[in-house]
Amino acid sequence: MKLKFFIAIALTALLSFSIGLFTLPWYCFVITSLVIAILIPQKPSKAFLAAFVGVGVLWLIIMVITDVQNSHILSSKIAEMFMLKGNSSLLIIISCLIGALLSGLGGLTGSLLRSVVKK
Repeated sequence: MKLKFFIAIALTALLSFSIGLFTLPWYCFVITSLVIAILIPQKPSKAFLAAFVGVGVLWLIIMVITDVQNSHILSSKIAEMFMLKGNSSLLIIISCLIGALLSGLGGLTGSLLRSVVKK
């Protein structure tokens, strides 16, 4: 049972990263979360959590690596635009939460869709 949860997290992160390599819209990771939740049967709460954690951790890693590579210049300027007073860490956390929530909602939708179609 726990193995399905970790497989769902890993597949969500892997497919979301893979789909990001193509020139597709940024929100396509929601579709991958939905598809994985349909293919791997789980309770809706676990599907939400698996998708949330998978994309949340993925986005956090990608953003931190990118931020360190450009010496925090871009994130600091964007944080100033959003009146975060140059707090690039807060900007990264907020961005990760938005991506994780969207992915979690995609996973939740997939799980609920699976249960409706199954009946």
